[in-house]
Amino acid sequence: VQLQASGGGLVQPGGSLSLSCVCSDFVFDAYSIGWFRQAPGKEREGISYISNRDGSTQYTDAVKGRFTISSDNAKSTTYLQMNSLKPEDTAIYYCAVVYKDYSGRYLPLTEARFWGHGTLVTVSS
Repeated sequence: VQLQASGGGLVQPGGSLSLSCVCSDFVFDAYSIGWFRQAPGKEREGISYISNRDGSTQYTDAVKGRFTISSDNAKSTTYLQMNSLKPEDTAIYYCAVVYKDYSGRYLPLTEARFWGHGTLVTVSS
């Protein structure tokens, strides 16, 4: 299992960035992928999820309406389009394989092999 996140960078407030998570060595369209972020001094938080089986998506309130998650199953790639970026969006962003628990909440698989290396997003003027 391999996940490779990319696309981070420095952007001004109000700007946009698109992150990519290229996946390999597993049946991509049978799983769900989540984007997580960890800001300096804060805990990691899950911000968006997509089921590659049916395309359904979820967003945390902090990014709803500004971020869009999507997947291209033919390319085994999940994207995160981030618009109207704010300084508080500054964080290292990670993608990971996730699953739904009995309550419908997405949780990440904990083994390191199910996580991509992070990509840094800095929102600053």
